[in-house]
Amino acid sequence: MSHYDTNLDKNNANYVPLTPLTFLKRAKEIYPNYEAVIYEDRKYTWDQVYKRTVKFASALNKIGVGKGDTVSFLAFNTPEIFEGHYSVPMTGAVLNTINIRLDAKTIAYILDHSEAKVLVVDRQLHLEVKKALSTLKKKIIIIDINDKFADQSKCEKIGELEYESFLNTGDENYHWKMPEDEWQAISLSYTSGTTGNPKGVVYHHRGSYLMSTGSAVAWNMPNRLNFLTIVPMFHCNGWGYPWTIPMLNGRTVCLRNIDVKKIFELIDKYDVTHFGGAPIVLNMITGAPETDRKKLKQKVYVLTAGAPPPSIIFKKMNELGFEVMHVYGLTETYGHVTQCAWNDAWNEFDEEKQNEIKARQGVRYPNTEGIAVMNPETMTEVPKDGKTIGEIMIKGNIVMKGYFKDKDATSKAMDGGWFHSGDLAVMHPDGYVKIQDRSKDIIISGGENISSIEIENTLAKHPSVSIAAVVAKPDEKWGEVPCAFIEMVKDKPVTEKELISFCKETLAGFKVPKQVVFCDLPKTSTGKIQKFELRKKF
Repeated sequence: MSHYDTNLDKNNANYVPLTPLTFLKRAKEIYPNYEAVIYEDRKYTWDQVYKRTVKFASALNKIGVGKGDTVSFLAFNTPEIFEGHYSVPMTGAVLNTINIRLDAKTIAYILDHSEAKVLVVDRQLHLEVKKALSTLKKKIIIIDINDKFADQSKCEKIGELEYESFLNTGDENYHWKMPEDEWQAISLSYTSGTTGNPKGVVYHHRGSYLMSTGSAVAWNMPNRLNFLTIVPMFHCNGWGYPWTIPMLNGRTVCLRNIDVKKIFELIDKYDVTHFGGAPIVLNMITGAPETDRKKLKQKVYVLTAGAPPPSIIFKKMNELGFEVMHVYGLTETYGHVTQCAWNDAWNEFDEEKQNEIKARQGVRYPNTEGIAVMNPETMTEVPKDGKTIGEIMIKGNIVMKGYFKDKDATSKAMDGGWFHSGDLAVMHPDGYVKIQDRSKDIIISGGENISSIEIENTLAKHPSVSIAAVVAKPDEKWGEVPCAFIEMVKDKPVTEKELISFCKETLAGFKVPKQVVFCDLPKTSTGKIQKFELRKKF
């Protein structure tokens, strides 16, 4: 045994399990009177946020919540769900944030599968929640969020307890619990489950801590930034930013609903410097009428992820004063794990070429140990030629613990020592990844692989196209052919013939959509197009 391994053991002085809970404690100790969380007419300092989370943790502990229990939240972006990111794990329990747009059947499945002991829920969601609870065979403690800024016409009491009064049953001197092990679970997030029941993705304290520090470094986030919560905090824990922002003594400005006019108002009122959003949110911002916009007083930094963005969106956002960086990740990787980090040599390129580069998924975050594009059958890397398609594989401390109560799915996802993303991509010679499609979305026409994303990017450049989605349509001759679904820009009509001709200008003939359908596209709460719904039409 080496001397480096003798009498140099871990002890309480030199080893403390990593957890993002310490970020809030530090903010309270160093910046107690700084504004921390803002929502409408409510403003809380770090001292107040800390006391509220400790009291709520204490109240949960008093009703029997402890290590290994699950506490579910069904909530909009309000202070309550922000606080839940600390109060729940302070008891040793696991935070389960649920998508607010799910149907009663799926909500019931998640509450049952997660073994939820408590559900904290916004009263505006009473309709689906009451249906879900009526089908459960077990009793769950319900704590209502009664928000006066909710749509009161849709609000009804759900449980016997109310958030604020329940919080005040807690003790602000409660000695909350650090994790015994940094591998201990901190949160549980369910995937969208488009082809069956959703899977529960388990995060640990270590990964959440490293995601926070890695995000701050990769995005060059400064202290005292003003962060607008557009990404739902139920989605990958708001990409981890409820844990990241306290580390930087930033202000979190809560946005309950996606409202473009409200977004501009909050940016102006609170000097918002940063926010994240899916490409569809950026599309809403660039397409907002002049009456809803406010001129930016400073540059605003934006992360976009959730779906591959068309290159034109970078040009449109830049013209308004937003600097957008494209990132990529999955629920299974705590959110984003790659970024399109900018190379100064690209400043020599024309604007269109620069925007095409910005649409790449890019290179790994500093907290990500490995990103590769591999042949999933042989587990060997594809050539870095920008042409050969493989599957994105990920490795590092920001890969989930696994799927909750699903050993087979976990083993399959981690096969070969890499997490299999299911996203098909190419690797460019400079080491930058570019997604071609989800494996289930690739179109195979006459034996040729066609990227739906490539066609969507082309369509998005047409001035009359607001959003484009392309899926495979069955075809007797070719097996399947591309079909485009289009949301048009208001007051800018376009015909199917015109769009097909537009695509022919730059796309190979076999990639050109054979049909164009004009409609409102089905979307998830985070702005992803639900292509499985479009495929159902065929």
